[in-house]
Order: sequence, then C-alpha cells, then structure tokens
Amino acid sequence: MCHSSVVRASIAEINRLHANVCKGLGDPKRLMIISVLREGDRTVSEICADLGVPQANISQHLAILRSKGLVTARKEGQWVYYSLSSPKIADAMDLMREVMAEQLGEIAQAIV
Repeated sequence: MCHSSVVRASIAEINRLHANVCKGLGDPKRLMIISVLREGDRTVSEICADLGVPQANISQHLAILRSKGLVTARKEGQWVYYSLSSPKIADAMDLMREVMAEQLGEIAQAIV
C-alpha cells in the first residue's frame, strides 16, 4: 500500500470515529450526563438525583456513551462509578458552546 493510500485510509478511519463520537453526543440527556460527569465521578443514582431522570433512562444513555468511548466505568464494591474517558471531552463541549454562542449573537444582531 502506498503512502497516500495509507493516509487516505487513516483519514477515513478518523472521520468514521469522529462521526461515531458525535452520535454519542447527539442527545440532550447525554449532554446533561456529560456536564454532570465533568464535575467528577458519579454513580447512576447520583446522576439520577442530579438530573431528575429515571434510572433506567440514565443507564441506557450511559451504555451509549460507553459504547462511543466517551465514558468509562469502574466498580468499587457494590457501586459502579462513571467518569469521562478524557477531560478533552469537556473541552470539546466548551468549544462547541462558544461557537453556538457566537452564532446566537450573530442571529440576534441580524434581527436588530
């Protein structure tokens, strides 16, 4: 395989992974879970209490976040603690929110 073919294959794989991560972020409840986890490790019960969402719903969303590599879990005794797989996930969310705030500002100025 020539160098350019390897580069194209690598870029294609990165794009596939990027799309997969974005699918994990594509739900408001999952974004809320990530916001809670940026403050530190939490159990499902703690996340439910923080968000006021039923446990079954939180568990489903955590499974999706885990499958996308955004969240990890560790067991301590009878408890399972969830955390962000990387602090860069919170950084990426912050950047996206900055972009959206800029866009909202542009829309507001266009209306005025």
